[in-house]
Amino acid sequence: MGPVLAGVLQLLALIAALALAHKPLGTYMAKVYTSDKHWRVEKWIYKGIGANPDTEMRWPAYLRGVLAFSAVGVLFLYLLQRLQGVLPGSLGFASIDPDQAFNTAASFVSNTNWQSYYGEQAMGHVVQTAGLAVQNFVSAAVGMAVAVALVRGFARSRTGGLGNFWADLVRGVVRVLVPIAVVGALVLVACGVIQNFSGIHEVGQFMGGTQQWNGGAVASQEAIKELGTNGGGYFNANSAHPFENPTPFSNLFEIFLILLIPFSITRTFGIMVGSVKQGYAILATMATIWVGFAALMMWTEFAHHGPAFEAAGGATEGKEVRFGIGASSIFAVSTTLTSTGAVDSFHSSFTGLGGGITLLGMMLGEIAPGGVGSGLYGMLIMAVIAVFIAGLMVGRTPEYLGKKIGSREIKLAACYILITPALVLVFTAFAMALPTPANSMTNSGAHGFSEILYAYTSGANNNGSAFAGLNADTQWFNTTIGLAMLLGRFLPMVFVLALAGSLAEQKPVPATAGTLRTDKPLYAGLLVGTIIIITGLTYFPALALGPLAEGLA
Repeated sequence: MGPVLAGVLQLLALIAALALAHKPLGTYMAKVYTSDKHWRVEKWIYKGIGANPDTEMRWPAYLRGVLAFSAVGVLFLYLLQRLQGVLPGSLGFASIDPDQAFNTAASFVSNTNWQSYYGEQAMGHVVQTAGLAVQNFVSAAVGMAVAVALVRGFARSRTGGLGNFWADLVRGVVRVLVPIAVVGALVLVACGVIQNFSGIHEVGQFMGGTQQWNGGAVASQEAIKELGTNGGGYFNANSAHPFENPTPFSNLFEIFLILLIPFSITRTFGIMVGSVKQGYAILATMATIWVGFAALMMWTEFAHHGPAFEAAGGATEGKEVRFGIGASSIFAVSTTLTSTGAVDSFHSSFTGLGGGITLLGMMLGEIAPGGVGSGLYGMLIMAVIAVFIAGLMVGRTPEYLGKKIGSREIKLAACYILITPALVLVFTAFAMALPTPANSMTNSGAHGFSEILYAYTSGANNNGSAFAGLNADTQWFNTTIGLAMLLGRFLPMVFVLALAGSLAEQKPVPATAGTLRTDKPLYAGLLVGTIIIITGLTYFPALALGPLAEGLA
């Protein structure tokens, strides 16, 4: 079997597995977020945090819950890292420096999981398990809660209530993430992923010295790392490390976990708004972009010209030989079109155009299918923009799911789509203009610019993957990328929840003969075009200076 055919078959197997899981998981999550009953363990949690899960929250109260919970998470994780040197189970590692501790706390609480450190050489068992792994669960649940609040905004009318943040948070963790993560961890252990609390072991000689590896609860963290679209690796090599991802099957299974909830939650959306067809339209849009990007990536990596590429059968540099070009291409596209950030190959070693595809995937807003929760609400914002454009073309007041898209709604949607590009481009401009940040680049020219652009694109879009080649463990990058991650995560949530509150207060508008059908292929095509055009107009100059210049050279 040739490598191209192997990659295509893996892509088809992945599509089949996701199709089988879509209906049952999407339906189950709809029941989770619409149920009026609380499990006993959930009642204990509510009592412990002093929350009343039956209180309806308007959007400002819901937002305050999101921000307060996340702020406490940042503070707790920061202190845990600063105190690591005196904690048991630290494996002898020192406390983390202030700037890196801030960066890591901001990273994991914002569901970005950007890492400017070597995990196996910096973080002990306590920080990894009680700090980072816990945030992998709760940060994902926060994104799901915000998405569900926006869906309620479309589904409800003449009310400002969007549900209860604490109930949505707890249910997302207890009923969705934990059960699937447990099953996923067992599968990974069966594949050979390690799961222990062992110390540091000497495993032999390496370039004249002793090579050391430490164990850890890797399988359990790996499962939620992918399922929650987090991405932070237990080891520096991330999913290219055999302790995290030992076999081609485990590699494909990890991609499946990455895409599972973001694709399935479109059915949850359809059920909650009372039209499964609306969910299928969003799903079709996401799937079209994802499959298109995967095919384009495999083409660029297999068919790149040059004697070395042709002799090797493709661009093999930076690819893990256990997985090959096809699986590495699918993983790279899946991780950058979601907010995962896990990698099983070095994106810096992809071809110039291949690296540009990973960048473009994040620049789309990571909405195809996007992160857990964040992908859905990002796509729904784009859906609002698309119906507004359609309304302008036909001279009719735009409507979506029975709600009018007026000036207030379109302003909130516009702020959402502008905030992340502003963060990316402004921080990149400063980093290129100032003398010190540029010293962290391994490469010069277009590729070096891509390293900087990729870092801030990854941070502001809450992806977390790295282009490699950039020394990001400096006070400048730890601080500025940390700020980009926090602002890129929580400022958009302000606009999402404000939009949800505005929609929930409206009375439904009956459909007429002139109403744009948003559950048809025509609208899905319009939505795909809107996403590509908005991203292209926003980022094309920056892409032209980096990956396009390199790829066309």
